[in-house]
Amino acid sequence: MAAVACLVAGAQVVRLAAVFTLAWTHSVQKSEWQEDWRATPGGLVLQEVRVQGSGAGMEPPEGAVRAGGFYVARPQLAPQLSVILRRSGATADWRVCTQGRCRPMGDLVAADADPVELKICD
Repeated sequence: MAAVACLVAGAQVVRLAAVFTLAWTHSVQKSEWQEDWRATPGGLVLQEVRVQGSGAGMEPPEGAVRAGGFYVARPQLAPQLSVILRRSGATADWRVCTQGRCRPMGDLVAADADPVELKICD
């Protein structure tokens, strides 16, 4: 059976897909950041990062090239057992994109859940 990612917020568990994108807008720079992830038996693999601009802690990753209005990079990061997503309430919510459709994370788990863990489903 193929690996699938889940969002875990307290007792709430939401199955995503094997391939998905996390997206958000930086609170100061108002620049878009997108990360493509793939669930594997060994963990979550970051496949590609796209950053609309730079500044205020949003520097494009090393080796990024400019394409289509974004800096695009393929970071060499070891598979992650989990990724913790924090929600301050001071910025727009994370967006979770699967099969070409993006939704605020609050459509999937409680809007006030913090932190939310992204991990491989059990």
